[in-house]
Amino acid sequence: MVTIRLSRGGSKQRPFYSILVADQRRSTTGRFIERIGFYNPLAKGKEESLRLDTERMNHWIGQGAQPSERVKQLYKQARSQATA
Repeated sequence: MVTIRLSRGGSKQRPFYSILVADQRRSTTGRFIERIGFYNPLAKGKEESLRLDTERMNHWIGQGAQPSERVKQLYKQARSQATA
């Protein structure tokens, strides 16, 4: 099954997450199909904390991909930012 999930990057005490479309059987740091955004939980000031290509996300969900719980929350946040 194809999943949409987070992959942690960054250094110690400075997390940075990529939002990936990947096969469920692959490692979270392994091979992926497509990178559709990023999430920076420690963004300060005018730094961008979340970028998500909602069009590609809708495409993959339409193809049967299952987003993780955290990605679902980020998707709702991205949609509310887009309308604001």
